[in-house]
Amino acid sequence: MSASRSYQSIGQAGAPGRPGNTPANQPSAPANQPSAPAYQPSAPANQPTAPMVQPSAPSYQASAAGRVAAGSPAAARTTRATSGHTLADVTRVMGQVRDAVETVIEGKRGAIDTALVVMLAEGHLLLEDVPGVGKTMLAKALGRAIDCRVNRVQFTPDLLPTDITGVSIYNQATRDFEFKQGGIFANIVLGDEINRASPKTQSAMLEAMEERQVSADGSTYQLPAPFMVIATQNPIEMEGTYPLPEAQRDRFMARIEMGYPSQEAEVAMLRNHGGRHPLADMSAVTDGATINGLIQAVTGVYVAPALEQYIVQVVGATRTTRDLRLGGSPRSSLQLLRACRSLAAISGRDYVTPDDVAALAVPVLAHRVLASTEAQLAKRSVDDIIGSCLRSVPIPDRS
Repeated sequence: MSASRSYQSIGQAGAPGRPGNTPANQPSAPANQPSAPAYQPSAPANQPTAPMVQPSAPSYQASAAGRVAAGSPAAARTTRATSGHTLADVTRVMGQVRDAVETVIEGKRGAIDTALVVMLAEGHLLLEDVPGVGKTMLAKALGRAIDCRVNRVQFTPDLLPTDITGVSIYNQATRDFEFKQGGIFANIVLGDEINRASPKTQSAMLEAMEERQVSADGSTYQLPAPFMVIATQNPIEMEGTYPLPEAQRDRFMARIEMGYPSQEAEVAMLRNHGGRHPLADMSAVTDGATINGLIQAVTGVYVAPALEQYIVQVVGATRTTRDLRLGGSPRSSLQLLRACRSLAAISGRDYVTPDDVAALAVPVLAHRVLASTEAQLAKRSVDDIIGSCLRSVPIPDRS
């Protein structure tokens, strides 16, 4: 069994090179060579979307006796009966959504694909980068593409928790209190510059992000489905910002950096959007009800027991390495599993492979862990440390 792996980066601008899968008798590619893209370019909207990650050996598919194999006719009937959609629908619709968002966000396919993975895994996304690179526009374009309600909450130092969750107001006409919903009541909530609000206000998002509900004045209010928080923040070294508490960061399934576009993409942006708003000509390609059905369909993706153990070992390695003073939580293991299911479905597969785990390890884990003082002095990045943890865990045997 070879210990090498394909380590692909999703939405990580300028991410360091990753070791790749090479035959045992072939030399590995140099470390500074760029890794293969996590996704292949999609086909036109009216054509079947090509798999964005090449499938590994099919032995990771379900084969245990007594279990309905993923992708079999019986499994397909079960998935369609419970959600009305199949995994083939996931690949097709997500390809259409990606193509629609790409008309607004030039040259950021990795970030778009990560947002789609997080959305289908019922997670939340943290976008961290300098101002002006398209963080807010990505969230708006995604909401427009799926025809869902989008609320923008501008986080400022004077923002109150009730501005987010809502507040009960006395109605003199009815002589009773009425609950006025806050900005959190939407399908996609854009928390713009979330690290400019105080930690007290940031904490108002915790219950909503984890339990998809809001408790106020002794009552509980359910949030609409689908529900996703896309928060943007500027780098911590910029003035007027507050670091997100660890509990808040752990609620986000993935964190990505947008990065600056290439010169070609920036020129295309000037040509296409120099005279009008980027969203002016964008139309929806699906709706919230369809997204809910696709989310249900993704749960039918098969994860082999060996891969479940592999995910736990990878996250466990972040807790034992000396380079990290805070490792991944059990929640991170669960969210990594869900993200891998989503990635497999979008890629046209009904089973998860180790390549899915490798591709998502950095986006899912990097924002949850804290580097040790020694690692900081050695200028070791969190991405590199997670890569070391990944390499330290043997890849499950395909037999």
